[in-house]
Amino acid sequence: MTSIPSEFFVNLLPLIDDLYELKVTLYAIWFLEQQENKIKYIRFQHFLEDKNFLFGLGNLRPTALENLKNGIERAVERGSLLSVRSDNQQLEETIYFINTPRGRAAQKALVEGAWNIDDSPVPARQTVRPNIFKLYESNLGPLTPMVSETLMEAEETYPMVWIEQAIRIAVENNVRRWRYVEAILQSWKERGRDEKDRRDTQEDAKRFLDGEFGQFFKTG
Repeated sequence: MTSIPSEFFVNLLPLIDDLYELKVTLYAIWFLEQQENKIKYIRFQHFLEDKNFLFGLGNLRPTALENLKNGIERAVERGSLLSVRSDNQQLEETIYFINTPRGRAAQKALVEGAWNIDDSPVPARQTVRPNIFKLYESNLGPLTPMVSETLMEAEETYPMVWIEQAIRIAVENNVRRWRYVEAILQSWKERGRDEKDRRDTQEDAKRFLDGEFGQFFKTG
């Protein structure tokens, strides 16, 4: 569960007129809600590390990065996010706080040198989805070094929600093979993933089983 103050809906939401600003603001609220530190902050780098979130900002990484920067810039200009970045720091090292009394106090203390960000532990974020290795082991089989490398490449290429749903289809069809999952993912990437395409993917999956290499997937 993530707690969002009522003031967000009453005072801030009516003012936000940009989708990426809205996404960035909500993500920052969620991210900070997961922290156990007394001083809660989020770096620019933390936005980048969440591949699912970044994919939602654009299918291509350069587009997603541009939309991320624009969303953060708008949120900072509006005052919903407070930023701290010294002249010699890279953009990835920029630190953000939510504009609350606690966030304003933390920003002021950091700027005035009352505390050092390097002395604080990196915020630990709770994972809301199983990682791809656990997902594979729970549904398809044991990991090997080669499979692990393949999974990491897939995680770079497809959003996690796609991978989860493709594995679910494989399990439902009792074809617990990564090649089968990969065929579904490739179909979604090439043709989209709306309701009609999901039905088409089911047909593609059936043809995949009946094709040249189908015997290997049926027999295991």
